Amino acid sequence: MTTPAAHGGHLRGHLSRTLLTALAPVSWGTFYVVTTELLPPGHPLFAGLLRALPAGLIALAIGRTLPRGAWWGKATVLGVLNIGLLFPLLTVAAERLPGGAAATLAAAQPLAVAGLAVAVLRERLSAWRLAWGVVGVVGVGLVVIGPAAAFDLAGILAGLGSAVTMALGVTLTKRWGRPAEAGPAAFAGWQLTAGGLFLLPLTFLVEGAPPAVDGSAVLGYLWLGGVGGLLAFVLWFRGLTTLPVTSVAVLVLLSPLVAAVLGAALLGQTQGPVQLLGFGLALASIVAGQLPPRRRPARSPACRSSSCG
Repeated sequence: MTTPAAHGGHLRGHLSRTLLTALAPVSWGTFYVVTTELLPPGHPLFAGLLRALPAGLIALAIGRTLPRGAWWGKATVLGVLNIGLLFPLLTVAAERLPGGAAATLAAAQPLAVAGLAVAVLRERLSAWRLAWGVVGVVGVGLVVIGPAAAFDLAGILAGLGSAVTMALGVTLTKRWGRPAEAGPAAFAGWQLTAGGLFLLPLTFLVEGAPPAVDGSAVLGYLWLGGVGGLLAFVLWFRGLTTLPVTSVAVLVLLSPLVAAVLGAALLGQTQGPVQLLGFGLALASIVAGQLPPRRRPARSPACRSSSCG
């Protein structure tokens, strides 16, 4: 029997893990303003490479653990999904779409996770999760899409691709877990390095020579690789292996909300009543995503054999 003290300790531990995990999408919310204001345009693969590979090598040095056996293959798959494909798709969407449109497409990721949890993790389909996932997408859309938003097919496909890619990576990470010998830093290092090595030849084959990098771009790459890469993914993968996958997935909605706040604070983008309503809906979706869905009480055997009304 669980004592009240033990139950309270469990809730406090769950809350602390959730708050630490939430720091990852909060840091990712800086991605749009850093990409558009500091980095040279037209080099999404190079941006992804510099964000992933140096951070991965540092994490490997900290973790001092390499994959064993089947984990070489699993780490490669997760690294390609969570890093190697995700980073350039996000950059293409950020460069070719207004920040609002790109963020709204990425906000569909919790819906994709809810569906994949049924197919991959054999979880029951939750109307609660789906409903609040839709509310979250609507809320993000109200916050960040303006009336003058222009759309680009390649940007839309990249945005949707980033949502699906991340959803699949998140779901497989939850299914496979983390091996006992690997700490959070090592686990993040495996994936960041695998994703970076995937991008290394692709970057030079597709984009050719690296772009000219000035002081602002150096700061941008350092921020995205250090805070938005190394630190964020250590916290993110730690949370994924200790918290419910659908609860973690909905935290991604924090990213476009932070992007909207930075747009208002740094770029002079206005926020009106509609945006405030969207903020409220998105935050409600995030909070609701941390609550377990309601379960119908099981009927007694007598009710199964006869009518109980």
